[in-house]
Amino acid sequence: MARRVSKRKMPDRDDFRVKEQWKIEEGVFDRKTMMNIEKVFTHGIVSRMIHIISKGKEADVYLAEAGEKVSEMYAVLKIFNQENTSFKRRTEYVKGDPRFDGIKADVKSIIRIWCRKEYGNLKIAEEAQVSAPKPYYFRGNVLAMQLIGDDGVPAPILKNIGLEDPEKVLDEIVENMKRLYSANLVHGDMSEYNVLIKDGMPFLIDIGQGVSLGHPKANEFLERDVTNILYYFKKRYGIERNHEKVVSQIKS
Repeated sequence: MARRVSKRKMPDRDDFRVKEQWKIEEGVFDRKTMMNIEKVFTHGIVSRMIHIISKGKEADVYLAEAGEKVSEMYAVLKIFNQENTSFKRRTEYVKGDPRFDGIKADVKSIIRIWCRKEYGNLKIAEEAQVSAPKPYYFRGNVLAMQLIGDDGVPAPILKNIGLEDPEKVLDEIVENMKRLYSANLVHGDMSEYNVLIKDGMPFLIDIGQGVSLGHPKANEFLERDVTNILYYFKKRYGIERNHEKVVSQIKS
């Protein structure tokens, strides 16, 4: 007797891949986050999550295999923790920024805005030719962006590497801060922890704190950014720069 063939439609490969990834991550993320991750898959940004790069209080960062919409082999997923109440302390970076008037005060709303804000800031950086990860896509609390590194290995942060030419790297960091400023943006959290070094050159990361020049604390944040980065290079490499001159250089 011939075997009866099922008429049920078989899932296509992309649909199957998304469902398999759901199985892998089930229990790690809440359902809303899973739905946001699914959108990143179905939009062709990533095809597979490989492993976690870093785990933080505010966000976890994953290495992913890029999808057909991304020209590079790898991508990075930054997934913000929707239960993290510490984001409420970050509202000073959002309230007062003309781009985000009328925000809600609940944590999940702030995190969604933060994710959208980091994506938008990375777009500004890209258009201003700032050395920073290219943003690919965002959805809710999930941000997809370029991997800064080689062969799936992330570049080290400035804090964890000895520089062959620290003067040059400092000059490049200041130049990138200047390009951001010219594009109406201040990084807002510049430090040795938020700069990656690839092929001896710096790349600015964690730009979610970045504020437009219309923000009431924009100048205060710029002054602090300059103080932090100059202090690090003086402490680590003995390089001394005049704070006021560097601020003027960025603003010029």
